[in-house]
Amino acid sequence: MEYGKIDGIDKPVSRLIQGTVMLSTERQAAGNELMDAVFALGVNAFDTAHVYGGGDTERAFGRWVNDRGLREKVVLLDKGAHHNADRQRVTPWDIGADILDSLARLQFEYIDLYLLHRDDPGRPVGPIVEALNEHKSAGRIRAFGVSNWTVERIEEANEYAEKHALTGLAASSPQFSLAEQVAEPWANCVTITGDRQPRRQWYIDTQMPLMPWSSLGWGFFFGDYKPQDLADEQKRASVPALRCYGSEANFRRRERAERLAAEKGASIAQIVLAWVLRQPMNVFPLVGPVTVEQAEDCAGAVEVNLSPEERAWLNLERDER
Repeated sequence: MEYGKIDGIDKPVSRLIQGTVMLSTERQAAGNELMDAVFALGVNAFDTAHVYGGGDTERAFGRWVNDRGLREKVVLLDKGAHHNADRQRVTPWDIGADILDSLARLQFEYIDLYLLHRDDPGRPVGPIVEALNEHKSAGRIRAFGVSNWTVERIEEANEYAEKHALTGLAASSPQFSLAEQVAEPWANCVTITGDRQPRRQWYIDTQMPLMPWSSLGWGFFFGDYKPQDLADEQKRASVPALRCYGSEANFRRRERAERLAAEKGASIAQIVLAWVLRQPMNVFPLVGPVTVEQAEDCAGAVEVNLSPEERAWLNLERDER
């Protein structure tokens, strides 16, 4: 496993971050087995959220960590302040309520990296940055950042922090994968795929830690999908991977990933994940294997090297490599 560093966190952070949305207290034993296997592979960073499983995901993850005595060995990325059906919840009050909820469910004293799950662009950044700093000063969180925020809003928040001698955002989690996102899965999502090159260049220039979600394109590259499915409107509407990533260009990317996987003796998932890992960004992809075999497959991606020419070829930026 490869590891990186995130300001404010005194532990190494594995380059792969394991998702936990599959965990529940009703299936605690099976979840513990999966988490044990993931941790044994060298993955020490885990992603969860206040909204996952109505809070049960955090409870199940916390039980695994506490039962194994691993709190000082794992890095938890937790998210809060998600919108609900009634309103956008990116407010100091909601941030505080969600942090306290999460800590109670987890039975932790602190969260390593806390991300705001969504943004409310109509709300000024100042009170948000101040609230996050208050929770950091209180020891409830060690570092904080954002998910689904534009680079413009991130810059605005960090400029405010610098001006007021506060800690700024330490990390960001937009969508990013070899599969270009053609439709957002939920409202108010932010992606840096496709023609969003200025957004990607910002992450290259700043080297802000980047935790891309849907880094494998919801399984588009290894699902049972065919180009003719693009004409089936009912299927596209009902299958998230096709609705969000179904395009002729992405099917061409999949074909190239299959070819390169065969040449390198790797799996398709490893090629697609290596494409994300080998970008000139400070990247920590979020992955969601639900079996031990899938976790082992994902972990193998850190051993796959892709040249700049191979990355460009996979992304249809050149015809030869």
